[in-house]
Amino acid sequence: MASTYKYSPLVIVILLNWHGWQNTTACLDSLVSLDYTNYRVRVVDNGSTDDSVARIRAAHPEVPILETGRNLGFSGGCNVGIRRALEEGADYIWLLNNDTTVDPHALTAMIAVAETDPGVGAVGSVLYYLDNPKDIQAWGGGSVCFWSGRTRHHLGPVPGARLHYLTAASILLRRRALEEVGLLDENTFFMYWEDTDFSFRLRKAGWRLAVADQSIVLHREHAATGKGSPLLDYYFNASAVRFFRRYALIPAWPISIGVLGRLAKRVLRCNLPGFVATLRGTYAGMRKIG
Repeated sequence: MASTYKYSPLVIVILLNWHGWQNTTACLDSLVSLDYTNYRVRVVDNGSTDDSVARIRAAHPEVPILETGRNLGFSGGCNVGIRRALEEGADYIWLLNNDTTVDPHALTAMIAVAETDPGVGAVGSVLYYLDNPKDIQAWGGGSVCFWSGRTRHHLGPVPGARLHYLTAASILLRRRALEEVGLLDENTFFMYWEDTDFSFRLRKAGWRLAVADQSIVLHREHAATGKGSPLLDYYFNASAVRFFRRYALIPAWPISIGVLGRLAKRVLRCNLPGFVATLRGTYAGMRKIG
């Protein structure tokens, strides 16, 4: 069903592309079928060195492409789009991974949740695996364990207190919340954990997180880095260390337990590149925090 609001807030959708034009064009194809009408789409190309910009422009010439000129990371690239969206007067900004396809009702469902409760700063979707759409990947987001140094996606509805973060694979951000807490922390989190940090900042400022259970999004996962790649291990561990240094009462505990667990997994799998990347990421995380 289409939006029935007397006033339809302006939503600007931000897709971040980095050498992923096939995923981006497929996502843009799905956005065309949204039943919410007052939205615009902006693609941020994060310094791709292939023919991504030309390919996306040829497939969807109606969609503006913001070119960063270099890889600013997930946080930095998204922030380029967020700043432009705020300049354009967006009431809400929908950060959507480019390796997703969306149900036509996905945006309407999120707006319904946000407009019903002005205390909600961000709304997530129910994510399913793109390659296995019967399986839930995340019910909006998940929780952080400060004992084990790990996060866990929820696979079904949970009380609000247990929803520690929303995943940025699909997250609708309220303009007023962004203006109060700021954008993604691009100085600390190049890639991974930036959505968790942002969610913690929202909650600290008194905003609530919510999940729109009728907002369905299919997500490929790890399209930019490749699942199980050393690049993923490096950035994930660097960001994990920085997150726990910022939020844990005793940072050394979750950092040590989390890193040791990830190192043990890579030893058991005889994954030497992943083992080395985990150590390098951990060291990088210890050297810098915002």
